Amino acid sequence: MDSAWQNYKAPIIAAIALLIALLSSLVIVPETHQAVVIRTGEPVRTINRFKPDVPYGQTGAGVQWRIPFLEQVQVIDRRVLDLDMERQQVLSNDQQRLQVDAYARYRIIDPVRMVERAGTEEQLESALLPILTSVLRQELGRRPFVSLINAERGTAMRNITAAFDRQARQYGAQVLDVRIKRADLPEGRPLDAAFIRMETDRQEEAATIRAAGQRDAQIIQAEAQAEAARIYAEAYGKDPEFYDFYRAMESYRRTFEQGTGDSSMILSEDSEYFRQFRGRR
Repeated sequence: MDSAWQNYKAPIIAAIALLIALLSSLVIVPETHQAVVIRTGEPVRTINRFKPDVPYGQTGAGVQWRIPFLEQVQVIDRRVLDLDMERQQVLSNDQQRLQVDAYARYRIIDPVRMVERAGTEEQLESALLPILTSVLRQELGRRPFVSLINAERGTAMRNITAAFDRQARQYGAQVLDVRIKRADLPEGRPLDAAFIRMETDRQEEAATIRAAGQRDAQIIQAEAQAEAARIYAEAYGKDPEFYDFYRAMESYRRTFEQGTGDSSMILSEDSEYFRQFRGRR
């Protein structure tokens, strides 16, 4: 055995070294990741880079080759990632101090730029968090607190997403969405004062709406009365006798309807008020 080892020692060592070099040259990149091949500190090519229009299985994932000891491979996630911002205090346009929790969803679409500008995924997250905080403060600082609880919130989120995406592109990331999980006022007197202010604003708004409704009602009523007067005038012009008869009947109805049944009305038989009962002469 010792004799065989001595005779084949060199070939065995060479075969082992060749196998190690061969295994070192293999790189396995899964479908969920992309890779950047780095040679002497500079990115030279990518493997399985994210392409939105290319389906899985055709992106170049799987077994790839590299030059052992000369090329390093940095594997980067190509899935949608979460960026969770710590609770921050933000000053709104109406001077309300808000406690805001927000998160963003992003994807690395340019791994080479990410490696050059950030280095690793952890360093990329550290670089994106201050940007998200700054963009959030700027957008919410231009809006009152009430805009976060009505339809304007959607507009604010779209503005924040667009602004954050523009700045994240310099790191090779694409921001897909930004959402606010919670936006609360501090507990205690600031919260109570904000509720009182909001209640007062709603009461003033309701009073304004009621006043506008009463004004519109008066205008409509006046226009209706004017239209009725015009119709009466036209009717009188066409048939004065019928118009006189109609107005007399309306007067009788209103007069007798107001009674309770126990009232009496004493008038002379030739009273002008009952001329319609006597017929035409």
